Amino acid sequence: MLTAENLVKTFPGVRALDGAGLRLAAGSVHALLGENGAGKSTLIKILTGVHRPDGGRVALGGTDLHLNGPLDAQRAGIGVVHQERNLIPGFSIAENILLHHLPRRFGLVDRARMRAEARRCLGLLDLDLDPDTPVSRLSVAQAQLVEIAKALSVDSKVLLLDEPTASLTADEADRLYGIVRRLRDNGHAVVLVSHKLEEVFAIADTVTVLRDGRSVAEAEPLAGHTQDQIVDLMVGRAYSSVRLAERHVDPATPPLLRLDGLCTARGHRDISLSVRPGEILGLYGLVGAGRSELAKALVGLDRITSGTMEVRGRPVRIRGVGDALRGHRIGYVSENRKEEGLFLDQPVARNVAVTVWRRLARAGLVTDRAERRLLTRYVDRLGIRISAPSQLAGQLSGGNQQKVSLAKWLAAECEILIVDEPTVGIDVRTKAAFHELIAELAGAGLALLLISSDLPEIVTLADRIAVMNDFSLRGELVNDHDYARMSQAIIRLIHDERAPGEQD
Repeated sequence: MLTAENLVKTFPGVRALDGAGLRLAAGSVHALLGENGAGKSTLIKILTGVHRPDGGRVALGGTDLHLNGPLDAQRAGIGVVHQERNLIPGFSIAENILLHHLPRRFGLVDRARMRAEARRCLGLLDLDLDPDTPVSRLSVAQAQLVEIAKALSVDSKVLLLDEPTASLTADEADRLYGIVRRLRDNGHAVVLVSHKLEEVFAIADTVTVLRDGRSVAEAEPLAGHTQDQIVDLMVGRAYSSVRLAERHVDPATPPLLRLDGLCTARGHRDISLSVRPGEILGLYGLVGAGRSELAKALVGLDRITSGTMEVRGRPVRIRGVGDALRGHRIGYVSENRKEEGLFLDQPVARNVAVTVWRRLARAGLVTDRAERRLLTRYVDRLGIRISAPSQLAGQLSGGNQQKVSLAKWLAAECEILIVDEPTVGIDVRTKAAFHELIAELAGAGLALLLISSDLPEIVTLADRIAVMNDFSLRGELVNDHDYARMSQAIIRLIHDERAPGEQD
């Protein structure tokens, strides 16, 4: 159905694609895999008209495609759901779905037809939603499915899904993949970009693996590979998981951060927890449980209405991120790196230095040289792949953006670090490196509050696990790192269940 051959794309200082290819068959699910920076997003943007290739060809049904923009791709029958949602919050579901092809009558928008067409697209996904509902009122999972309905509204024969389950719970992901199987059975070609290999192997038929902008496997049957073999293709050598050094936290050590009966304006109720130096406290819960909102309240981005927050044994009231950093040495690595974590239109060096401008300033000025000198400390330590310190943060892959977001807080020498969804959309090798780094930071004495929807990640890293649901704390577990036992105990807490004889 679709063929891409010998694609080349170069950005300033970076050759993102160097002869990459892709072949899709109708009625199949095709996995597109690779490490961060391998060229997956660039390939998708070429197929959807966002970028024009410097070389190579793209053909649909045997006819060469020359796309001058995303609308050309839509008209050709190529739909895409990007990792970052592209819905307009203030518009209704129907307005978002039909945004680029609104039905008209007598020169005006025909709202009756618009609602009817939106209901048809939602019906393809078994979504029982009012088309007039503002997108701002949708859950993360609902918004993701509306994105797919939007792609299907233009009769997409090829559907590209970029990390579609990154923000979904396991149940929501299962529902989404049920829909993907139905689309496959109806003759669509579906491309799945994901770093969750267990999901890829559960649903995909064929696979293409990119490494350094080249195809090292192209349209091969996935059944002929193991997960380890796919990882080896992505990495370029035999890969073994990182084994984390053991850490021991003395329970008698006074906590650096302590919450007692905390309530917030966002709806948190009676949150009590603590984190000691050298400890990783995992905060787990389903999407919408209130974990990220709690993190924002701790750094002054949301209002605490009652209860106490203590730092180093003293009650504090934090007025903003600057106060959290300079007054209390608290850092916050946001899950939303593009909107909250980075200045995408600024150089990488400036993004890392922004938390310590006061320290770098001489006579009130911060020089480019000082920012670059600071950056060099973290490029090797975190494995940040950049073409130059002046490269814009927005030009980096997702994994490298996350490393830059973390580097700015390490530069500030925080003692308490809140890390929210550190490995969403990150490949297996980079994820392992992040795990090693987080454990290393705890070993150096930092107190870490780790928020993650990745249950294996929580069980791998955390010393204790606090479980949240509906903006309240359901319980806390000492982690023995037995995945089967811990995951069952966590799920029971989320649903407020107890095993026979189990105590609080």
